[in-house]
Amino acid sequence: MIYELKWQPNSEITYYEEIDFIFLKWNFKEVLKFQDLVNKNLKRLSKNPEIGIFNLKIKAYSLVLSKQTTLYYNFNLNSKIIDLYVFWNNSKNPDDLTKLL
Repeated sequence: MIYELKWQPNSEITYYEEIDFIFLKWNFKEVLKFQDLVNKNLKRLSKNPEIGIFNLKIKAYSLVLSKQTTLYYNFNLNSKIIDLYVFWNNSKNPDDLTKLL
């Protein structure tokens, strides 16, 4: 069964922040690679939301998309909805992550 992906406000904001960061640090070609990577992983996730690792402390799943970026999310088995919370740049202060979740 395929799950519906539901983008939360912070997931949209942090996704575009990552795109801006990649564009400023590298180039548009790398942005396209990142977008492709995210799309592939979201497809995988929609088929099997349990591929991520559950973190009991923050009560959310994490899926490493690349060395630089981790997606945080949660899902509901009954409604078949995956809530996307945050696209997190792994070089940022981890204490700031809990504020977004």
